[in-house]
Amino acid sequence: MKRELKILLYGIFLIAISSCTKEFLDVPVQGSETPISDPSLAQKLVVGTYNSLLQGDSWNTGDVDGFALIAATDIMSDDADKGSYADDQATTAGEFDNFTLSSTNEFAATLWRGHYNSIGAANYALKNLYIANIDTATKNELIGEVRFLRGYLYFNMVRMFGGVPLVLKIPQDLNEALTDSVLKVRAPAALVYDSIEADLQYAIDHLPLQNTGHATKGAAQSMLAKVYMYQNQWQKVFDLTNQVIASGIYQLLPDYATLFRQAGDNSIESVFEIETGAFNNTNLGIANYTVSQGPRVGGLGGWDDLGWGFCNPTPSLIAAYETGDVRKDATIIFIDNSGTHRGTVLWDGFRIPSSDSVQNLYYNYKAYTSKAKEKFADAGTKDRPKNVHILRYAEVLLMNAEAALQPDVNQPAQAADDINLIRTRANLFPKGSVTINDVWQERHVELAMEHDRFWDIVRQGRAAQVMTAAGKNFAAGKNELLPIPSTQIQLSGGALKQNPGY
Repeated sequence: MKRELKILLYGIFLIAISSCTKEFLDVPVQGSETPISDPSLAQKLVVGTYNSLLQGDSWNTGDVDGFALIAATDIMSDDADKGSYADDQATTAGEFDNFTLSSTNEFAATLWRGHYNSIGAANYALKNLYIANIDTATKNELIGEVRFLRGYLYFNMVRMFGGVPLVLKIPQDLNEALTDSVLKVRAPAALVYDSIEADLQYAIDHLPLQNTGHATKGAAQSMLAKVYMYQNQWQKVFDLTNQVIASGIYQLLPDYATLFRQAGDNSIESVFEIETGAFNNTNLGIANYTVSQGPRVGGLGGWDDLGWGFCNPTPSLIAAYETGDVRKDATIIFIDNSGTHRGTVLWDGFRIPSSDSVQNLYYNYKAYTSKAKEKFADAGTKDRPKNVHILRYAEVLLMNAEAALQPDVNQPAQAADDINLIRTRANLFPKGSVTINDVWQERHVELAMEHDRFWDIVRQGRAAQVMTAAGKNFAAGKNELLPIPSTQIQLSGGALKQNPGY
């Protein structure tokens, strides 16, 4: 029994074992608090589900939004290369960059573990919320927040792996945990999407319009629109994004660069973001998020380098920006390579030396956190708190524009209006009319280095074309999805089936 439990702590089975063993193997202390006797426990379980998004242990216990997710989104796309030096993380992030992934890739395994850890936290919270001694309206709102988070987590999973085990409850006992086929068999992607849609619709029906730092109705509408976009259900995308626009709650923040500083956290443009630092009252950030992407000391050294040097923007991303587009300098840190040793001065006055002292030439500015200027940033570590924007109003406009151009919607004037709002903020001339390629171009440069690019080109059906042009070894029919981790296939006794080509 001990050996089984030790093995099953890894991966999807963690959500079954860790919960049900507490339930029937441990005898509660008489008089201990429960969600029935202590209503505040329900709120704590919801907070715990939010905090599970901070997982970033990319090599062991689990990753949701850390270095492994960066590898599976930006590094895997044409927007970024692995960075650092050639042998550094060659068998983890390097396999994403080069499309040499196998079922033993450690980052793929930790993304699976981390997401199911969070799904388990959500399921445990829901089980206790249903019996919590709180008023119905509050209970429904808290359930809506947790179901929004579970929907987001499964949305990541279906985009990364395709069909996955659809675990929506905590097993009643150890026998069910070990024998229930739901824990071992991949549900079809269509059923996973159905579940995501149900969770997000519940959130829409029960969440308030505004609640800073929490999931809201607008966040759920926007996320559901994005889920429908991946299934080409364009009228639903159009209707939902129109509702978000019509709410009047959101606007574009006038200064694009401010979005990615603490001053831009939870701004008028924020629809949903992962809360860190000042916004969850701690020094906590997403583990390995900022430090993995920070500029790394190179040849001469002797400066306070900012990180490990991974996820370097590519020349093709740089070339994608039009002349005068303010988003380029807000997205990319350009290391001085002029030979004059003037260095690069960041927005807060921090100076990065020239290329003879720095590992690579380009870095992700959106991942930078100022030690001197931002609250909680000096936490005794280079891995500083950084809110990550999961949804913002610019993306709502972009989804609305893409839907508006589809034949079954056919609202080209609205698409142009949406795109021109974004272009005006970027200091670019408006367009009289726009095509689908114009929308994809704006989506590319507006959301660059924000973890959507790879999934975008896959859903657009042009991943092979784009990745081949970028010089990456992409195999159509295979690399659209990650491999199912071999450890999970073994734990399932072979019931989990591998994705094609792996």
